[in-house]
Amino acid sequence: MRLGIDFKGGCCVGALLVALVPRLACAALGEPESSISGDVQHLKGSIKSTLRTNYRVHEIQLPSGTVLREFAAAGGNVFAVAWSGPAIPDLRQALGRYFDAYVTSAQAKQGGHRHLRIEQSEFVMQSSGHMRAFSGRAYLPQALPPGTSVDEIR
Repeated sequence: MRLGIDFKGGCCVGALLVALVPRLACAALGEPESSISGDVQHLKGSIKSTLRTNYRVHEIQLPSGTVLREFAAAGGNVFAVAWSGPAIPDLRQALGRYFDAYVTSAQAKQGGHRHLRIEQSEFVMQSSGHMRAFSGRAYLPQALPPGTSVDEIR
């Protein structure tokens, strides 16, 4: 069966399809702060930003009631994320390239299911909770702005 449309040059078709698919910017852990608005759209949330001494906190209120906080250094990259609320946010979106480390560690974990702690040289994550009460944080130790304590990430 022939459709009656003869495409010459398959790369043109590929380029056209790529151009038609919307790209979602995501300010995941370790990525530029400038794309946080993409997170707000993807997560269907509302945002409130606060300036701290060495960084900015972008607090995204999700429709589920969960709050996702993205911490961005003055240099413009997200160095930490934290969440709390009745549902776990889209961790693939929040953790970005560190999501695979989270999945691998979570699958290898034995024991209780309410707590997860991952400590690697470049990625730390702590998560806990139960139905309707989840919290967690993930951060990049080397990316913490000078004078910033890990205790501030919550």
